[in-house]
Amino acid sequence: MNRKTFLLLHLLLLLYSFSDVCSKLAAGKALMSAAFCLCYGAVILILFVYAIGWQQIIKRMPLSTAFANKAVTTIWGTVWGVLLFHEHVSVGKVIGIFLVIVGIVLFTGEDGQTDER
Repeated sequence: MNRKTFLLLHLLLLLYSFSDVCSKLAAGKALMSAAFCLCYGAVILILFVYAIGWQQIIKRMPLSTAFANKAVTTIWGTVWGVLLFHEHVSVGKVIGIFLVIVGIVLFTGEDGQTDER
């Protein structure tokens, strides 16, 4: 697997995680207000860019690897929750984040050894 493709995948997933931020911001606004429409429009734009980028990524790497790495968005969601919404991170969440990272590393490492692209 190409490192550049892997990096682009994670940048794309970082972008994708912002759709959740915009969704949460939209949920706090009055329905159909300018702020709601702006946040909701950002969600649609992010998902549009993500869909195109995702298609480009899966042309260059196995779908199973790309999809396994999508779990990293749970980590980004926690980061955004703490930084932007001042949410509390419990010990359980930290353990969950650790398990997600271990799973991604194990799966990606295993897949990288068997994939001969």
